[in-house]
Amino acid sequence: MAQGEVAYLQVDGRAIAYRKRDGASPTLVFLPGYASDMEGAKALALDGFAERRGLAMLRLDYSGTGSSAGEFEGGTLELWLAESLAALDRLTEGPLILAGSSMGGWLALHLAQLRPERVQAVLGIAAAPDFTDWGFPDHLKQRLATGETSRRESNYGGEQVTTAAFWSSGQQHLLLGGEIAVDCAVRLVHGEADTDVPLDIAFRTLRALRSSDVQLQIIKGGGHRLSEPHEIDAILRTIASLVEPAP
Repeated sequence: MAQGEVAYLQVDGRAIAYRKRDGASPTLVFLPGYASDMEGAKALALDGFAERRGLAMLRLDYSGTGSSAGEFEGGTLELWLAESLAALDRLTEGPLILAGSSMGGWLALHLAQLRPERVQAVLGIAAAPDFTDWGFPDHLKQRLATGETSRRESNYGGEQVTTAAFWSSGQQHLLLGGEIAVDCAVRLVHGEADTDVPLDIAFRTLRALRSSDVQLQIIKGGGHRLSEPHEIDAILRTIASLVEPAP
């Protein structure tokens, strides 16, 4: 397989698309956000960083997204977490640095708990743990709890679809109500003006993490996507500090 070429991992009969770059340890792993994929600006910037540094890199599309097989509405947080874990276990070796965007940050925190012996650091980019809880008004949560599908206008055009199955799965994987049992280094990069994931969620995440090595970087005026050149630069500086920590 050519370096970085799209390949497929079979997970319980689902073909999960991924791109893998061989290189030195630690392996960088990019986890996309909800209804996003591995070809976005942040994923490509991190892949370019890995290439320049000679580091191994893995990025993937959850089932029903990007180049992966399946229907998006068939996805749940639990399903996508299982796919991400299978990709870590079967496609990588040695220490890992997980970079999760939005929902991917939620998954990264779970993965760090599931593989503490391998995950040496987590980077949450506008991380959105527990968004099924705080991200929906009570009347929508009541409808989701009865099995309805929520369809809301997305801030980025089109429709944001949330199935009852995804919502229920998210509610079973909440983290912010207690201590998050992660002991590795965690870096959170969050936009001051993020209207999708309020800045308070970043502070709640920081306080809930058990690790004493947690830092939050707030980007003035930054929105949820954090894809402007100066925002990408901040993300790359942060990942560089995790790859080569100061003496």
